[in-house]
Amino acid sequence: MSIQPDLPNCHGIIPARFASSRFPGKPLADILGRPMFWHVYQRARACPALRTVTLATDDSRILEAARACDIPALMTRADHPSGTDRVLEAAEALGLSENSVVVNIQGDEPALHPDLLSCLLTPFTDPETQVATLARRVDAEEARNPDVVKVVLDGRGRALYFSRSPIPHAREGVATCLGHIGLYAFRMRALRKFVALGPGKLEQIEKLEQLRLLEAAIPIHVLLTDHGALGVDRPEDIPRACSMLHDLGFD
Repeated sequence: MSIQPDLPNCHGIIPARFASSRFPGKPLADILGRPMFWHVYQRARACPALRTVTLATDDSRILEAARACDIPALMTRADHPSGTDRVLEAAEALGLSENSVVVNIQGDEPALHPDLLSCLLTPFTDPETQVATLARRVDAEEARNPDVVKVVLDGRGRALYFSRSPIPHAREGVATCLGHIGLYAFRMRALRKFVALGPGKLEQIEKLEQLRLLEAAIPIHVLLTDHGALGVDRPEDIPRACSMLHDLGFD
């Protein structure tokens, strides 16, 4: 995917927390002989729109492993309530300007396709764009899965609502549902506002932090893509991630 020359400075930050109830030490998990964060970093660096990619961690073991791999990394506080808060601390430590675009790159998606990042950043040629994310079409079975977050859009491609329930509900026939892909790009000033707002009512009900922005009337641009995403949540997900890396030619 070609990158438009009038994009602002774009920077990727990979939050990498050691603690995980389902998979402690997940960023260090071995995937094809490399730690998982290494694969995420390599995929992100292949996106030509990103000027820098930095790992932000709360653990010295991850920090040391990143430096051993020559990956830019910095230490952040251990008490952040979300990865987005960690991303803001890292962005401030890097001294990014208010007009910069910061991409929150999930640290548990080793098969992340660089084109997803390129697609995500395209709306930021418009200086009014504050936040962007991605979605893909999902089938009826995925739409019924509460772990697959669904999104509905307005006529300009902005999010109207995100839900764990199938939306829109079709009273007749079958509705086409869009599944949300959890990659976000924020203008720096929007990232600051997101963290300052704190959790909203809808966010707390659905357990979806992106609803905080919609409750505050901050539009989220949603880009459609054919690329999927595979998150590693448990050790048993690793063989599937290895297979996906092989299929994509990233191994």
